[in-house]
Amino acid sequence: MSLRDTYRRLRYGRPIIVVSGLPRSGTSMAMKMLQAGGLPLLTDGERQADEDNPKGYFEYEPVMNLARNPDKSWLVGARGKGVKIISTLLRELPARHNYRVVFMRRDLGEILASQAKMLERRGEDADAGDEQMREVFENDLWRAGYLLKNGPQFRVLPVHYTAVLAEPLEQARRLAAFLGGDLDVEGMAAVADPELYRNRADNRS
Repeated sequence: MSLRDTYRRLRYGRPIIVVSGLPRSGTSMAMKMLQAGGLPLLTDGERQADEDNPKGYFEYEPVMNLARNPDKSWLVGARGKGVKIISTLLRELPARHNYRVVFMRRDLGEILASQAKMLERRGEDADAGDEQMREVFENDLWRAGYLLKNGPQFRVLPVHYTAVLAEPLEQARRLAAFLGGDLDVEGMAAVADPELYRNRADNRS
């Protein structure tokens, strides 16, 4: 642990474990891996599992209000726990905490395809076309990357969705080492389910 990390740990306490990334990038899978590893999570079960996320969404309602509600005191109770926060909301996190961010990456074409199928199943129309959404997502990734690189409150581990499915044990070990906890690596690796990889980049026209 660096001197800066030690100072921030003494001043702000244990880090909040944030699972982040674009929508449909594998954040729910990462949350389930952390749960299987024995890490306590902040979730409320309001959004039930469905065909799009058959193993659950692992969401927490106060996260949705980060941009609107100035009261972020609930984050104190998140120290030492895992919470899912999509990439666009990372900028709403106050600097008076430490954050270890597991940032999920996935091919943008796969994300767009997954999102389109989810909207279709729900009978909803997309707000924008694929090219416009790709630009929005690319900009969001750039902003998140800049923040995570330059914010002293953040430590980040990028994790690629396809890598987790291809080599779950190795990626589970990376996660456990990054989080510095006594996590059940084999339990985490067992969560990865290739059957849920339904929008592969090499299978799309």
